[in-house]
Amino acid sequence: QVQLQESGPGLVKPSQTLSLTCTVSGGSITSNYYYWSWIRRPPGKGLEWIGYITYTGTTQYNPSLKSRTSISRDTSKNQFTLQLSSVTPEDTANYYCARRDRFEYDYWGQGTQVSVSS
Repeated sequence: QVQLQESGPGLVKPSQTLSLTCTVSGGSITSNYYYWSWIRRPPGKGLEWIGYITYTGTTQYNPSLKSRTSISRDTSKNQFTLQLSSVTPEDTANYYCARRDRFEYDYWGQGTQVSVSS
């Protein structure tokens, strides 16, 4: 059974960088054909895809967030990390990490609330 767990600060100040880590157990982030994703849900809004890092380490980002987003991985720890720079209150959301195969998201973390406020 694959499990994902988000971790990171729940409060970030405006203009700072939000940093979250997803720790994966029960499966390797280098296993073929899986895409390791970050997704968020702002209050009262729908899910927004932020980006992913693939099993080979290739990244892809939402064009609307690309200039502020970086996703990296630590294969020795089986973790992948989201960094979102220059945050504003509009970046307040529940942030999720998830695994996607070729067709769907099959495993999700429980999510972590991040608020951007001074």
